[in-house]
Amino acid sequence: MAQDDPNGTKPGKRATINDVARVAQVSKKTVSRVINQSPFVREDTRERVKAVIDQLGFTPDPQARGLAFRRSFLVGLIYDNPSPTYVVNMQQGVLDALKGSGLELVVHPCNRNSDSLLADIRGFVERQRLYGVIMPPSVSEDERVIALLKELDCPYVRIASVSLDDPASMVVTNDWMGAAEAARHLADLDHRKIALVRGPDLFRSSQVRGKGFSDALSECGIPLDARYDVRGAYTFESGVEAGHALLSLPEPPTAIFTLNDDMAIGVMQAARERGLELPRDLSVVGFDDLPMAARVWPNLTSVRLPIRDMGRMAAEKLLAPLRGVDPARLEQAEVRPALVVRQSAIGAG
Repeated sequence: MAQDDPNGTKPGKRATINDVARVAQVSKKTVSRVINQSPFVREDTRERVKAVIDQLGFTPDPQARGLAFRRSFLVGLIYDNPSPTYVVNMQQGVLDALKGSGLELVVHPCNRNSDSLLADIRGFVERQRLYGVIMPPSVSEDERVIALLKELDCPYVRIASVSLDDPASMVVTNDWMGAAEAARHLADLDHRKIALVRGPDLFRSSQVRGKGFSDALSECGIPLDARYDVRGAYTFESGVEAGHALLSLPEPPTAIFTLNDDMAIGVMQAARERGLELPRDLSVVGFDDLPMAARVWPNLTSVRLPIRDMGRMAAEKLLAPLRGVDPARLEQAEVRPALVVRQSAIGAG
């Protein structure tokens, strides 16, 4: 009578994924992740599973593998940013990296305040059978979304102002440094009545940029006056509203820093509606340095984030396994903001 293999398989019988999982003492799902080069497997586990696959001579059935992997040739961009120009620049960067890869981009706007956020994202990922997902702020900062993508075994890369994840899954933008540079610039121009227009609380970038600005102002001996600290929504309309509120104060600011360019241009609009001359009567500085910053008049001084490059870097990380790069060996990608000085901010009169 034929004896069973020491590993528990019958002589002459082809090893199955269940056999690999049993011998390696892992779940069938973990074996599938190793086969499909998912980044969500510890390196020691990956090596153990690979050793058992070689030991048993296991060969995945290509058709079954395709069904299990459930991957298409699509990369998803999931975003909730209210700035259309930001989103378009991000898309262009992702497309730069996808060119020639055989993968295509699909976009999915969402609302983090929606009760159906997770259900909507789950449906998007499952319907499109996505190869992976790229997320700019603020959806990239939502740990509920990250937990969902891990549950779905969907690779992702997140872009955020600070590091929130493993290096293979992060592009970090260091927003604190850029906002601090803007504060020092206005202080060097001898402004003392300096206002800040923040973004929505839901955006970590608003918190990090706001802190960088207020910290640097304090270092320059200019505490941020509570009257000059107002909330916006990262939209042009909220910038107009914030501008009118600040400029109607008994002692209006001589300089205003907004946490994105859309709001900065809104502030400039409010100043013109009140009959002010820019930059003589008011200096304005924005953040992101979107293309519109160099097209308005006066040209907007803004903290530059290379948004297109950020999208490209995120997509390149996502494609690394397809190019034979072990995600565990990827370093954290970082960009450094830089102040681009133009005509919208001058010395205090």
